[in-house]
Amino acid sequence: MATLLRSLGLPVLLLAVLPAATRVDDPPMRGFTTASARIEREWEAKFKAIPAPARMREAMRRMTLRPHHLGSPFGKEVAEWVRDQFISYGWDTKIERFDVLFPTPKVRVLELVSPTKFTAKLDEPVLADDPTMNQKAEQLPTYNAYSADGDVTAPLVYVNYGVPADYEQLERRGISVKGAIVIARYGGSWRGIKPKVAYEHGAVGALIYSDPRDDGFGEGDVYPAGPYRPKDGVQRGSVLDMPTYPGDPLTPGVGATPAAKRLDRKDAITIMKIPVLPISYADAQPLLAALSGPVAPPAWRGGLPITYRLGPGSARVHLKLEFDWKQTPLYNVIAQLKGSTNPDEWVMRGNHHDGWVNGAEDPISGLVAELEEARALGELVKQGWRPKRTIIYAAWDGEEPSLLGSTEWVEEHVTELRQKGVFYLNTDGNGRGFFGAGGSHALERFVNEVTGDVIDPETKVAVGKRRRSVEDVGGNEEAHTRKDLRIDALGSGSDFTPFLQHAGVPTLNIGFGGEDGGGIYHSIYDSFAWYTRFSDTSFVYGKALAQVAGLMVMRVANADLLPAEFGNLSETSKKYLKEITTLRETTAKEIDEINRQLADGAFAHADDPQHPLQPPKAQAAAPHLNFAPLLNASDELEKNAARFEKAYGSLATSAATAAALAQVNALIRQGDQVMLIPGGLPKRPWYQHALYAPGYYTGYGVKTMPGVREAIEQKEWKLAEEQIGKLAAALERESALVAKAAQLLEAATAASAVP
Repeated sequence: MATLLRSLGLPVLLLAVLPAATRVDDPPMRGFTTASARIEREWEAKFKAIPAPARMREAMRRMTLRPHHLGSPFGKEVAEWVRDQFISYGWDTKIERFDVLFPTPKVRVLELVSPTKFTAKLDEPVLADDPTMNQKAEQLPTYNAYSADGDVTAPLVYVNYGVPADYEQLERRGISVKGAIVIARYGGSWRGIKPKVAYEHGAVGALIYSDPRDDGFGEGDVYPAGPYRPKDGVQRGSVLDMPTYPGDPLTPGVGATPAAKRLDRKDAITIMKIPVLPISYADAQPLLAALSGPVAPPAWRGGLPITYRLGPGSARVHLKLEFDWKQTPLYNVIAQLKGSTNPDEWVMRGNHHDGWVNGAEDPISGLVAELEEARALGELVKQGWRPKRTIIYAAWDGEEPSLLGSTEWVEEHVTELRQKGVFYLNTDGNGRGFFGAGGSHALERFVNEVTGDVIDPETKVAVGKRRRSVEDVGGNEEAHTRKDLRIDALGSGSDFTPFLQHAGVPTLNIGFGGEDGGGIYHSIYDSFAWYTRFSDTSFVYGKALAQVAGLMVMRVANADLLPAEFGNLSETSKKYLKEITTLRETTAKEIDEINRQLADGAFAHADDPQHPLQPPKAQAAAPHLNFAPLLNASDELEKNAARFEKAYGSLATSAATAAALAQVNALIRQGDQVMLIPGGLPKRPWYQHALYAPGYYTGYGVKTMPGVREAIEQKEWKLAEEQIGKLAAALERESALVAKAAQLLEAATAASAVP
């Protein structure tokens, strides 16, 4: 959404809205009159010429000189430097502080105590040709934030990726992790799911390592010869139970201000219950090599030169972790350009500024684009441009430990956000390659239109056209048949989460990537030297990101009619509905087949005579689920979306008062808010969106229609029926909103036709 000032020179009361095309030589600009679209394009052309790759390069160099994690001296310095940049661009800027629980390690010990002795290094070696790495005194060591303290010695069991399905396979082999320390490889789910599931199965500790098959030499040359993870590289990261709620674990649902009431740490349900430690594949290899027991299934075998076995056996491991559980200040930078006519409508844009170490790719590559957007908008203001709606740019702190800065800010301002929030646009790093987007599906057409107006720096075609060509080569039939390329649904893993899934603000998350493979994520090797050798080396994709994001912000800030399109939302919802009805049928057939085979004695023998597979457990048959309310609500939304689009297009040759359009806009900006479920999702009321949530057992990975989908996956049939009703009610609210917006547009069209 997003677009420009038509407040320059247009009559205040008379607006001809949204033609199918503005001029013969111009593509459509959704949300603008013919006249205001022409003005918008003139300003956009000026804007696109301003972002400078050389400035982005220098800003990255400056912000990655030293480690800038949450609570670090340089992290505060970066926040203050970013604040000063916004001020120099002409923005009204401040720092908002919150105080959050952020543990850092005091003791880290990992030892193989039998059948042989081995002590893990737990250290990433400094490379001579990368000067920022030799800053050990300022670096956070390799650890998982929000692990429990612990001192345990126990047998070791290999659990593949450590997701629920892996434990089902272990159970069928008669292998229990109760009382054991598990070792899982990164991948397959978000890291915090691995110790969570291990704890649920009785494990007393967890190790997570980067297997070279997934994240190392199996992908290509390792750093510094290539971009991939070297043998001693470690992925730091949080294991807070973010799918339950993100943000400060002691202040769920409220901003972590000095006056906030805080939980006792023992009552914070998102803090992990067992000690967890990330390790390199160099440290993991002796541990895995010591395992005995069954040979791991083929799909479980990684890239190390060993026989992958499951355990348990004589391999025993000692894990000792101790943390400093301290309150830490975080510093969100909040910059504002006040709207000229609608100051109480907020168009928001954010990227975080904290990294695990020096953080060039994650997050500074996205932040430098945001700064160039802000500078360019400030230059336009000097030339006479003004945003109609208020624009708010944010540089969030504490994203890495679990979206702390953005979540606390949203929780503190949630009432205002639900009244004033029009749009939130997020980035979180950037690279070389193809454009990608995810978010609210009512914004799908808007994304396609904006990406038609920015040129890819390498191929010299529109970034949207390049994306379509990639989809076409990949075998996506819709690249030929569908007007708009799809955007992804959002799970979690970045600062969009509280805006979309808690506050209900229409949201997008965007970025470039796909041609700059790397294995330096959350390590000391994510440095300026790495980025300028292996990623967007000339920062031309940083400029492209600034252009796309800036155009989105400008268009939403100045659109006569907010550029939502509900047909794609309706079609996508129907797609999700088909998936969950199919899931119920597939699950029912699987249960019936297992029960049939049990009755026939089909599980008597296994593929490994020494370690025979155990038969699965008999299960109750899947009951019928009444999807009729969902089908009816989905059909009604489809009908009203078509009605809205017809009314939207019929204004091409008519006029409507600003007051009438304001009424429609007030409805449009509530499009995600009405999809919030009162009381939230099962087991995690903080998450309220009926269509999008991080999976309870996937983390970053999205679950669409999550209440119903996850109930079916867990075979909780009564809960599934309950969630069908809540989802249907949300779709009905959306349908009613779209119908009301269509009615208002129809009335405006009729009124404007009267002489």
